[in-house]
Amino acid sequence: MNAKGIILKYIDFFERRGHKLIPNSPLVPENDPTTLFTSAGMQPLIPYLLGEPHPQGRRLVNVQNCFRSQDIDEVGDNRHTTFFRMLGNWSLGDPARNASQCEAGGYFKREEIGWLWEFLTRELRLPKDKLYITVFAGDGNVPYDKESEEIWKEVLSKDPSINSGQAEKRIFAGDVTKNWWSRSGIPDNMPKGEVGGPDTEVYFKFDDIDHSDKCDGDDPTKCECGKFLEIANSVFIEYQKTDDGFSQLPQKNVDFGGGLERLLAAVEGKSDIFESSIFSPIISVIEQSIGIKYSEFEKDFRIIADHMRAGVMLANSGVTPSNKEQGYILRRLLRRSLDSWNALGGKDLTLVIETIASECSKTDPEISGNFERIKNTILEEEGNYKKAVEGGKKLIEKELEREGKKTGGEIRGKVEISADLAFKSLASFGLGPTQLRSLGYEFNEQELAEKIKQHQEVSKKGADKKFAGGLADQSEQTIKGHTATHLLHKAIRDMLGSQVHQKGSNITAERVRFDFNWDDKLTDGQIKQLEEVVNKKIDENLPVFYKFMSTPDAKKIGAIGLFDEKYEGEVKIYMIGSEDPDKAYSIEFCGGPHVAWTREVKSFKIIKQENLGRGLRRLYAVVG
Repeated sequence: MNAKGIILKYIDFFERRGHKLIPNSPLVPENDPTTLFTSAGMQPLIPYLLGEPHPQGRRLVNVQNCFRSQDIDEVGDNRHTTFFRMLGNWSLGDPARNASQCEAGGYFKREEIGWLWEFLTRELRLPKDKLYITVFAGDGNVPYDKESEEIWKEVLSKDPSINSGQAEKRIFAGDVTKNWWSRSGIPDNMPKGEVGGPDTEVYFKFDDIDHSDKCDGDDPTKCECGKFLEIANSVFIEYQKTDDGFSQLPQKNVDFGGGLERLLAAVEGKSDIFESSIFSPIISVIEQSIGIKYSEFEKDFRIIADHMRAGVMLANSGVTPSNKEQGYILRRLLRRSLDSWNALGGKDLTLVIETIASECSKTDPEISGNFERIKNTILEEEGNYKKAVEGGKKLIEKELEREGKKTGGEIRGKVEISADLAFKSLASFGLGPTQLRSLGYEFNEQELAEKIKQHQEVSKKGADKKFAGGLADQSEQTIKGHTATHLLHKAIRDMLGSQVHQKGSNITAERVRFDFNWDDKLTDGQIKQLEEVVNKKIDENLPVFYKFMSTPDAKKIGAIGLFDEKYEGEVKIYMIGSEDPDKAYSIEFCGGPHVAWTREVKSFKIIKQENLGRGLRRLYAVVG
């Protein structure tokens, strides 16, 4: 069974149990300034987990492309990746009380645990003796999740291949750092009003890995050596923090996530994810290109394979290397990968990029059409990195000349540089410790690490404020921005023609960013005209409505937006001006949120325009 086979089985399994397939959200979230990337399938569903009705109903299923930048430095072992595909299923409230209700409404622990075991053991045919379970051990705030433990015991005891004695030995309890979920982490860190809950996880045990000295027997919660691989995680969102502690939520949700790459490794019995059929073609072509076996330099091969694969997916999403936000992460990925590639003597990356794109297009077919842009993005950054290395070298050598450590244009053997100079080369040109050593420079690694740590802590304070929790920003100012983009979109199409469409947007409390397809720079007169039209609609104080309808019906009434023919069910349509499509000023597909009346936006002013190339332009504006 390959990766695509697992995806098809998973979707079919839950569709047969009343779930509606929802789209894979963009890897770079639209209209969500609180996070750089979609890092979990639940991330786009936060409003619905908090109670907003979902147009597809209470039971949902999907496969979500995810990227986690916090795992970059972890890549190099046998199991961590930055880009991955997350299988997800959700129940949005209303736990079932009987079979008939279960078919129509939500469900909770009993159904989720039973289905999870059935999918893993019957559909994927994973060996039952390799599966271990963890539940929440409780803490001073929330009690032990005895309910999940008892359900697991019941499920396992009914399995004829597992006796009751064995069942209890397969279930372990994890603390708040292992088996608890909230946006803010452990219960003590949660603010008042935030929701969270215990989770139950399933681990696959590999017998070809020996426990390290740090591991405590066959307890997955105390094992970090790679012998146990987490393959499934069901979160039961049932608590809300209050002034008095934690109270039970009236709407209890199920949020399941299972990494496709890890599930495939378990199905194929590969304790090293990079030996599974997702990565083996990539590893093989790296071996061919470099002339070195994977087994000789496993860490470098893993970094190249993962980071280049993630780079292909980010470039496919329109990200280009830069010094800020998503572009900075892509640059960091590619340069870390290039460090390993160059250290192993790699020359031409083209075949590696082609292989990755070919493999990824099996599940993301649009990659084939974007291949030339993706390849050029990566190869251009490779060239920029070479220039950065030369720039960093010149910076260091100029300093060495001042210090008298360089004569005749040559460095005398290994030269020691200060941690300050090493950090300066890193900050100015992106030269990390590996690159500096390869150029013949020695330095105090502990001092450099401390300087990097101090810099990261300063950066993290700003990032934590901006990207706290990955929850879509629903502040008053950003809600105004959402409505303003609809007014702007309509005004642009009226001015330039119906062939113009929104190609992306990003809304923060400070500004609105709007991308659209157009070749020419807008004139001052056109900018003024757009501002006047949008402000006129604001002053008219038009009402804003939304309704759910099928995709065909939405298209029939003239709604514009990003529709995907593969998905059925209802979409959310916002109308500005009237609920009657024939009288509405703007009709657009959108998840929201929006103001109730346009006058709440107060004012609109365009402050900047940019050329993005490839027939795309970007406008920046402020509201209110």
